[in-house]
Amino acid sequence: MDTIDTFDNRLKYYHFLLCRDNLDNLPDYPLPAGYRFVFYRDGDKKDWIEIEKSAGEFIDEAGGLAAWQHYYGGREHLLGERMLFITGPDGRKIATATAFFDDSDSAGWLHWVSVRRDCQGAGLSRPLIAKALRVLRGLGYRDAKIPTQTTSWVAVKLYLDFGFRPEAENALKSREGYRIVRTLTNHPALRDFPPLPREALWDPLMRRVHAALLSRCPDLEAFCLQEKDGLRLVRYRTGSGCFSTPCGELLGNEQGF
Repeated sequence: MDTIDTFDNRLKYYHFLLCRDNLDNLPDYPLPAGYRFVFYRDGDKKDWIEIEKSAGEFIDEAGGLAAWQHYYGGREHLLGERMLFITGPDGRKIATATAFFDDSDSAGWLHWVSVRRDCQGAGLSRPLIAKALRVLRGLGYRDAKIPTQTTSWVAVKLYLDFGFRPEAENALKSREGYRIVRTLTNHPALRDFPPLPREALWDPLMRRVHAALLSRCPDLEAFCLQEKDGLRLVRYRTGSGCFSTPCGELLGNEQGF
């Protein structure tokens, strides 16, 4: 039986949009002793990228720079009151979340919630989410949304614990994805989504790619698939660096790739 990671892109991918109708009665979770919150300051982009990369969101720095430019490029002046970090006892930034917005509506948007992989399990996620939601409320937002996905299934469970629920249209569009999370978490908020057989959770291609990479690189840290010039590439990171290889070459079968 497969061991499922906290961020696992072998799972079938579905996009989620979770909503919380109000920001009243937010739970309070204190940080463990020695940890503290700080807001973004000039130069923190590199820390943000490193945290997100460690959590599996990006393979390399280039991916992080592209995401930063897409979401925050030209808006860095807003981040001083919106982008949070948690620092550890040694002062290193180890977790982040952003109380942001979307120009398309009036809700506050919770963005890019991540904890460094080597710091996961230290009791940081709930305090981080609670603090970011309070920041949104302090900025005047009365409701909140979170975009996420099946591959971040552990985070989805946390958001459900905080009172977020599937947006109505998204619940229909990504019904199978919510069934995946129901199967993995048995969360009562997803009781209307019947669980799936275990074998129905997985993306067959991603599962094969992961197995092939592990046989080649026991120290595999993260991987993804990308299309480039009509060719499907596997990009991956190990303890010794970042690499790419044609998917068909990795799997020993060019057909379909």
